[in-house]
Amino acid sequence: MTERSFVSKLRRYYLLFTAGFGGFLLSLTLLEQEGMPRIWIGYLFMFATIVLYAILGVLSRTSNVLEYYVAGRKVPAMFNGMATAADWISAASFISLAGGLYLHGFDGLAYIMGWTGGYVLVALLIAPYLRKFCQYTIPDFLAMRFGGVGGANGEDNPAGRVVRIMAVMATIIVSFTYVVAQIYAVGLITSRFTGVDFSVGIFLGLASILVCSFLGGMRAITWTQVAQYIIILVAFLLPAIWMSIKLSDNPIPQVAYGKLLPKLSAREAVLQADPKEAEVRAIFQQRADDYQQRLDNLPASWEAGRRDAQRRLDQVKTRNASLLDIRSAERALIAYPKNPEIAASEWAEAHAYNLARARPINPHAEPYAGDAETSAIKRNNFVALVFCLMLGTVALPHILMRAYTTPSVHETRQSMVYALFFILLIYLTIPAMAVLVKYDIYTALVGSDFNHLPGWVSYWANVDKLTPLFSITDVNRDGVVQLAEITIDADVLVLAAPEIAGLPYVVSGLVAAGGLAAALSTADGLLLAISNALSHDIYYKIVDRHASTQKRVTISKLLLLGVAFIAAYAASQRPGDIISLVGAAFSLAGSTLFPALVLGVFWKRANHQGAVAGMIAGFAVCLYYMLHANPVLGGSVTGQWFHIAPTSAGIFGVPAGLLVMVVVSLLTPPQDSQTSALVDYIRAPEK
Repeated sequence: MTERSFVSKLRRYYLLFTAGFGGFLLSLTLLEQEGMPRIWIGYLFMFATIVLYAILGVLSRTSNVLEYYVAGRKVPAMFNGMATAADWISAASFISLAGGLYLHGFDGLAYIMGWTGGYVLVALLIAPYLRKFCQYTIPDFLAMRFGGVGGANGEDNPAGRVVRIMAVMATIIVSFTYVVAQIYAVGLITSRFTGVDFSVGIFLGLASILVCSFLGGMRAITWTQVAQYIIILVAFLLPAIWMSIKLSDNPIPQVAYGKLLPKLSAREAVLQADPKEAEVRAIFQQRADDYQQRLDNLPASWEAGRRDAQRRLDQVKTRNASLLDIRSAERALIAYPKNPEIAASEWAEAHAYNLARARPINPHAEPYAGDAETSAIKRNNFVALVFCLMLGTVALPHILMRAYTTPSVHETRQSMVYALFFILLIYLTIPAMAVLVKYDIYTALVGSDFNHLPGWVSYWANVDKLTPLFSITDVNRDGVVQLAEITIDADVLVLAAPEIAGLPYVVSGLVAAGGLAAALSTADGLLLAISNALSHDIYYKIVDRHASTQKRVTISKLLLLGVAFIAAYAASQRPGDIISLVGAAFSLAGSTLFPALVLGVFWKRANHQGAVAGMIAGFAVCLYYMLHANPVLGGSVTGQWFHIAPTSAGIFGVPAGLLVMVVVSLLTPPQDSQTSALVDYIRAPEK
């Protein structure tokens, strides 16, 4: 089959798939109008999409090493671009990014700029050169560039082996951190639309991930990701267009939200001046002050509070109160901190929470809102985050692996352009979605009666009762919803957007299917990056150079299965919000792998000793800062350098890695002429 006929056949297949998906949506819309229960619509969306991915995974099964690792190097540019876009548009992009913009306004654009700009750097700095190198994994490239080939069978010499092991460790740490966030999102979506417990939803979603990647590796993942991108695109654009028409009579959300921004700013000004809003914020400020007073008076305040809780229980028992009152007093005593140390931690968290709720409205369109000092801190964090996301993107193993799958270097370049186009279709819509939902909530929900709240409020409030994703509490007991009384998690905004806008429930199911596709597509690529690093770079390259191709693929599948279950368990522990986990992965990737990758291509003088020292230094500085400055990891906000958030730890790790790599390379002997020839060969990718 010629390449042209192969591309034509693929286009025909995916056009038929798109038409079939459109027919499926139309059928569900008609069934909803005929009275089909919502729960069944959710089940059908989940079941149909998962079965589709399973069918593609089974049809693409393979035991061929080239097909399993790099899809046979025959993926056409446009389809590799679609698969790369699906690989890139993770749960953080689809689910959390619009929520982050809703909460933080202009400051949230750092994610859009960092991730989009990072992909431009991938296309310019790395992708064509990796394709010219023509191997399987990122550790392959680093081991040969900084270690050379040591034997007739292609095994590493000691220097190359050290670099390979370090690159594998970096790949595993970065990819594992990232994949936990994706599986967490899968659990969130699955539990929302099937009604199962969150932890059960995670392992149900895990089955969906494995059917895509377990049997066919990169080959199965590629063709599944093309289908997933189509679902992602439709699922994100359709509700955005619908909301845009509803709120502005304009079907182009990227244009419509510019018209809504002045209206949103005017509404923010009205709410900021509302005495009832000020009353609610004063209540939260008082609560924050109370917690601060308790913290200042520890341990005496803990002992006094414990006595009060015991006294209340004794009183309700003495006066023969109702069983409900007794149980309430007992629960209060049980929930009371067991010792002053636990009290300090819980009260500090409560103080921070109430203090955040007491702050004035953050104007959506105002850059770095606040006084001069606050504005400077926000600006520095914005720049730091953009820096980390851009350079972290250049070093993400699961994205760089896609450069190996095209037939030629020229098609790799083309696929990067296609990928950027397909990514921008979503990324230019995300800011619009945030403004559309925000305007709807500020105008329709705020000011409404607590006795007549829309049904979606109670629905989303009960999705996860341990850590509520959405809540409205009548803090000042006036019976009217104030903005300060609403809390919404960034991870829930897009999923709830269709219901917030009053759209048919079938659109909610569509958005859930899109979020699931985004999480699954990225999780597949990440798990494959981890399992390939272990099976190819550790087992085959170091442990058993004579392993058969069948054995190598089998080992990769078993490792993929093991890593997937470990990641699912980690996600079930709710380690943090999706955006924070993803940000940590990007900082670690940039700090550890970016210096070695970029200097390995563009600086011949970079050598083995410099690469090892740079990777260690970058990783150590980045990890230290995360642990030192993140309260969740045992650090403290007071430990932050220049007030930079721990998510942007790469702002310190990347320069440290680059500086150490350059200095050590200059202080040690250059590598041999064979390595210089390899660099010359790679740097002429079109020849």
